[in-house]
Amino acid sequence: MFPIGLLALCQVFLEEKAATSVAIGIPIAVLLILLWSLSTNRHDSDDKPITLPLWGFLTIKPFFNTRFDFLSSSFDLCGQSIFQFNLLRNTVIAVSGEVGRRDFLTSKNLDINEGFAFLSGAIPMLPGVTSDLQSRRISLIHKRLSATQNRNHLSQLIPRILADSDGSMRSWGDSGTLDPFDNIPKLIFQTSVRSLASAEIADDAAVVSRLRELYDKLDATTTPTSVMLPWFPSPSMLGKLLATKKIYDIINHAVETRRQSGVQGDDTLQILLDSGDDKMVILGFIMGLLVAGARSTGTTASWLLAFIESNPEWKNKASAEVEALVSNHSSAPQDSSHATKLSSVALESWETEMPVFDAMIRETLRVAQPHTAMRRNIGPETHINGTKIPSGAYVVYPFSDVHLDSQLYPNPWRWDPARPESKIPFSYVGWGGGKTVCLGQRLAKLSLKLVLSLYLLDFNSGLVSESGRQPENFPRPNWNDALTCKPPPGSYSLQFTRRKSSSD
Repeated sequence: MFPIGLLALCQVFLEEKAATSVAIGIPIAVLLILLWSLSTNRHDSDDKPITLPLWGFLTIKPFFNTRFDFLSSSFDLCGQSIFQFNLLRNTVIAVSGEVGRRDFLTSKNLDINEGFAFLSGAIPMLPGVTSDLQSRRISLIHKRLSATQNRNHLSQLIPRILADSDGSMRSWGDSGTLDPFDNIPKLIFQTSVRSLASAEIADDAAVVSRLRELYDKLDATTTPTSVMLPWFPSPSMLGKLLATKKIYDIINHAVETRRQSGVQGDDTLQILLDSGDDKMVILGFIMGLLVAGARSTGTTASWLLAFIESNPEWKNKASAEVEALVSNHSSAPQDSSHATKLSSVALESWETEMPVFDAMIRETLRVAQPHTAMRRNIGPETHINGTKIPSGAYVVYPFSDVHLDSQLYPNPWRWDPARPESKIPFSYVGWGGGKTVCLGQRLAKLSLKLVLSLYLLDFNSGLVSESGRQPENFPRPNWNDALTCKPPPGSYSLQFTRRKSSSD
């Protein structure tokens, strides 16, 4: 009899190699119920999580490919707020509920880096650079991220981000249609390279495009095989390694060129070099943080724009807020371009005088961030909601548990920035919570406001369906798409016409 791990490997590997396959649509809930009837399900002891009645290899594909459905159905099936299952030889514990969420987010033993290193797999894994990092190096990267978001540096970035955005938007032409889930992430990746890497890379459109293709390649090659068996030379793993090596080469070339030239830059790379950091820290900082631009911020921006276009009331509020910002705080001449006018608005005004945008960003993160927090218990045995979490176990918490909770957010799929903020602790985790919060949120918020403000000033636009008409149904995020949650290609487009400004 083959070991279960070998069976899992064979099944997943063959699925990757198959050029075509017959799609057998078995709903996850039905599959789980059938398997439930074939096995008994008991607690090993009173304080251990209930075990999902599935063989290890049957949990691999749904956890990675349809995670939202898998976890939701499993919680319903087990009838508990916490359960465990196996990914080959690894124990994974899923938690939910108010108490479980609190314990998960505040536990000192649960480590985010080890959790994502194993369960995510969608970042460039380079030992000593982006993975297998000692706590001291991780703390140093966090410190540098804080430095790149100080007042002076962010103020310098405002006109540069707007110039990049203006250039990208002008490349769209004076009128036409575009896919917000394609064009907007491309634009955001450009601004992320500008903000987190070097001017030399950001100024070279071909290099930026190549970098984005390589990060997309990392997404495409992140499969159950490449995550579960990183030592196995599967096609996905080989593709992942090649993409990582090419990303490394691009960033390393920029670092070495700057070092050898002796020319002082005025960008994030120079901040890192001036700090005297080891080159591996610099490379890890840039390679790792560009993932946020390649995925998280780009996803938020594209959905924020789609939501705005689908809600005329909020589009009018957002446009009025931007126009008031320019009228009250721009020092640029009246005949300047919109990008120039926005560039002269001070950082403080962007951060403190845009409550409409703040509310829209918050609500977009709630309804269009299909995130599952991942941790590993690196300390001694601990407990979550009275349930034992053994040392070495992986623990996951799906944000859908709180953000799509109809008790906290009535009609949870509805995008409504006017929702009152809940007073219940950890009832909103759009930027994380407890011991782990997004350290780059200041830059992310600023970038979102800059890009969307310029768009609203530059274009008359509206959302259209594939037929070219106003869509009957509002676009809904696909939470099984754990990276972008975007709708099927071609479902929605933005129809736009550029407004003429005095400078055109």
